[in-house]
Amino acid sequence: MKLWQKGDAKTDDKALVTEKFTVGNDRVLDMRLAKFDALGSLAHAEMLEQVGIIIAEEFQAIKAGLEEILASIEAGTFVMEDHVEDIHSQIEKMLTDKIGDAGKRLHTGRSRNDQVLVDIKLYLKHSLTETADLTVQLFDKLQQLSEAHKEHLLPGYTHFQLAMPSSFGLWFGAYAESLIDDMELLVAAYKVADKNPLGSGAGYGSAFPLNRTLTTQLLGFSEMNYNSVYAQMTRGKAEKAALTAMASIAATLSRFAYDVCLYMGQQFNYISFSDSLTTGSSIMPHKKNPDIFELIRAKCNRLQAAPNEMTLLMSNLPSGYHRDMQLTKDILFPAIDTLQECLTMLLFSLEEIQVRPNLLSDKTFDPLFSVEEINKLVVSGIPFRDAYKIVGNSFNEGTFNPARELNHTHEGSINNLCTKEIAEMMHKVVAQLH
Repeated sequence: MKLWQKGDAKTDDKALVTEKFTVGNDRVLDMRLAKFDALGSLAHAEMLEQVGIIIAEEFQAIKAGLEEILASIEAGTFVMEDHVEDIHSQIEKMLTDKIGDAGKRLHTGRSRNDQVLVDIKLYLKHSLTETADLTVQLFDKLQQLSEAHKEHLLPGYTHFQLAMPSSFGLWFGAYAESLIDDMELLVAAYKVADKNPLGSGAGYGSAFPLNRTLTTQLLGFSEMNYNSVYAQMTRGKAEKAALTAMASIAATLSRFAYDVCLYMGQQFNYISFSDSLTTGSSIMPHKKNPDIFELIRAKCNRLQAAPNEMTLLMSNLPSGYHRDMQLTKDILFPAIDTLQECLTMLLFSLEEIQVRPNLLSDKTFDPLFSVEEINKLVVSGIPFRDAYKIVGNSFNEGTFNPARELNHTHEGSINNLCTKEIAEMMHKVVAQLH
């Protein structure tokens, strides 16, 4: 069954080959749009009744039928029939089978183009909210770890060279604050999706007196896409905005996963996890491999390519709808699943992270305290440049022997984590989603 079908469907070999190619993965991918297609149809039906295009009895029949379909979707019993082209066709067919001719009136004043736009934007809003919730949970866990380990020192590096003393608190807290900037992009992507395209039809509006303000309110959009041509042009653009935000989160997760892999190595041994969160080697019995974090790193690196893939898909298209846009789902849906999986796995694994105490007591880390020794000389009255030379010469002569005492009272202190201020920043950003 196809919404564009004018008579009996052709069943010859050529038609079947054409259908297989053009439908592609839609029957599988569209299942996650089912709920949103039903909700969009409910709002559209209510609007049609309100403006007098359908009568009250027809609306009540459509409403009852759609609510029954929606219940089957929620219960997990809804299925896509093999011969049906997409989710829009399936729901309309089911509705018409249930209530008769009233179901045929539902498509009045809309196109499959604005129908799928509504579905994807509603799905994006839902998925971005889920992703935001997981990101905030990870933020909270990193903040918790930051406070718990603010007294545990960690070597700071530049150029992979020992630099200055840091702390596990600063390390965890750095990634927490990074997620705030990522969340800013997620909020921006949500706002792009939070505009109602329903009523724009195939991109050129409708001759019917549609009440787009009503459907905007019923569907929970904050605004509408006013220009019908532009409403169609948002296909791919809203997805790219979401993928860009997700790629930013993925970049943070990938970098954190790299640190974890590095710090778990035997030559570092800064952190550890239980055997249940690591894997072994078939030949080397001493191995505790960080496979979880290597896979998170790899998956998140792939996610950072997704916005570019969407760009390449859409970059050579003029205005109007083109079937190329069907493939946006192939890029978007797996990306959402992958990022949420990585966020969930990080939350799971960080419950068991162990940090190595008294790490900097090893003489290997003496160079970390060079700046502290310079600062002490400066406080005693020696010019910085002279103090720098004095400490530098002590390295050359092999006499450098730091006191290993940190006297940080300024804003850059390893103990000054500003967790309260950082939490307030995240709260302000997240509030914009509501």
